[in-house]
This record gives sequence, C-alpha cells and structure tokens, in this order.
Amino acid sequence: MLPGFGLTLGYSLTYLGLIVLIPLSAAFLKTSSLTWSEFVAATCNPRVIASYKLSFGASFAAASVNSVFGLLAAWVLTRYQFPGKKIFDAMVDLPFALPTAVAGIALTTIYSPKGWIGGPLYDYSLQLRHWLDSKGSNLVALLPEEGIRISYTAFGIFLALTFIGLPFVVRTLQPVMEDMEPELEEVSATLGASRWQTFTRVLFPALLPPLLTGFALAFARALGEYGSVVFIASNMPYKTEITPLLIYAQLDQNKYSQATAIAVVLLVASFCMLLVINLLQRWAQSRAGSSP
Repeated sequence: MLPGFGLTLGYSLTYLGLIVLIPLSAAFLKTSSLTWSEFVAATCNPRVIASYKLSFGASFAAASVNSVFGLLAAWVLTRYQFPGKKIFDAMVDLPFALPTAVAGIALTTIYSPKGWIGGPLYDYSLQLRHWLDSKGSNLVALLPEEGIRISYTAFGIFLALTFIGLPFVVRTLQPVMEDMEPELEEVSATLGASRWQTFTRVLFPALLPPLLTGFALAFARALGEYGSVVFIASNMPYKTEITPLLIYAQLDQNKYSQATAIAVVLLVASFCMLLVINLLQRWAQSRAGSSP
C-alpha cells in the first residue's frame, strides 16, 4: 500500500528542497554578495548583453520552428499509417537519448565547410557569388564574401537548439491528438466545414494548450543548452557566444559571484517565460471550455 498523505508530502518536499530549492537559493545567496552596481556591471555589460540576445533569440526561434514542425510530426504519427512509422517514431526521441556532446560533434561535422551538407552549400555559394559578380548583378551583395557557412555561426546555434528541442513538442502533442475522436472531423465535414476550418475551429483550440507547453519546454531546454552548442559555435564574444558558455568562462576565471549573477538573470527570465506560458494555457483552456 502507498504511504499516507503526510509521509508522501514530507518525502516530496524533502526531495524538492534538496534537488531544486537549495541549489536555486544558493545561486541567489551567492549573487547577494555583490553590490547593486557590481551586479549591474556583471549582468549588463556589452558582452553579456550580446550573449543574452543570441541565447534568447536563438532559443525563441528554435522553439517557434519546433512548434510548427513538431505539430506536423505529431499529426503524421497519430493520424496516418505508413511503412517505417515505428522507426520514425523512435527517431523523434533520439535527441533525448543522444549525449549532447555527441550531437554537437555530429552537427558540426555535417554542416562544416568540409562536411556532407555544409561543404556543397559552401562551395555552391562561392561559385554563385563569383557568377553574379561576373555578371555585374547587385544580388552579389546578398552573399557573404567568405561563402555561406552553417557551423561556427549563429545559424548553427539555432540548428543545434532546434535539434534538441523537437521531441518536447512532439511528445507533448501526441497524447492529446491520440485522445481526439476522429468523429469530430467527420461531423465537421458533414456540416460543410472545409479541412482548414475543421483544423482551426475544432482541432486547434484543443491543441493550443499542449502546444504552448511544448513550446515552453523546448524554449527552456534550448536556453540552458551547452553541450551541443559549444561545438557548433565558434564561441566568439559578441558574435557566437551563448550565455551558458559565458557563465562557464566566468567560473573558469574564478569569478563565481559574477557567474551566478548571470545565471540568476537566466533563471528569472525562465520563470517569467513559464509564468506567461501558464497564463496563456489557462486562457486557452477557459476559452475552449466556454466555446459552444
């Protein structure tokens, strides 16, 4: 038999305190050793601001792309039968099982200027630029002189964050889609609704809360990602240096208070993001429940 409420609550609070609350409070306590001016200098200098822009921007973009393609992948997995479906379904969980360092090395190798995908793209961009230049076209300004690169750029960071965040969206949407009755779509079609109207007015309101949850999970996962990004990014300050790497650099220089101050900023931003997502979820659920 399961233990009573008091015992289970005590175990839960103890576990939560040891694993979550104490480490988080330690970060705030360490940061409190800084004065306000020192805190501002540690968290708002140009190098840190540039890392914020890259980390939050790339994480938001990756989570947004994953929301779209994760919705499509979950729809295909739940609505259709096709050869290799189980293999495709298992591949969705690959970023969960694959060590992040291995994923980073693999992505860097494939998308580097000498990789399987990055190499042809790099060579073709140089050839295209040379051809446009010989024709005197103004479009040559759209192509960089050094060719199109994916690895060691901000786009490579976005690609790595997209790779590690996709399973969160798919696995959040999949159970909800499986519970949806196909009869809903049939009734909607019988009443004269198009497939687009059925999706937007019947299916999407029920999918919006889990979609927001998947977006939040993918965003939070991408925001704290380090292992896969550190290889595919060139880690250049002001250009391709993410905030987790900057925190590691501060720790490596024995600047513990400055590192924890930057970590606290990320922590507060993540909490605010999760709060906004939860409020949107409640709004979407209440709207779906009040609709006829």
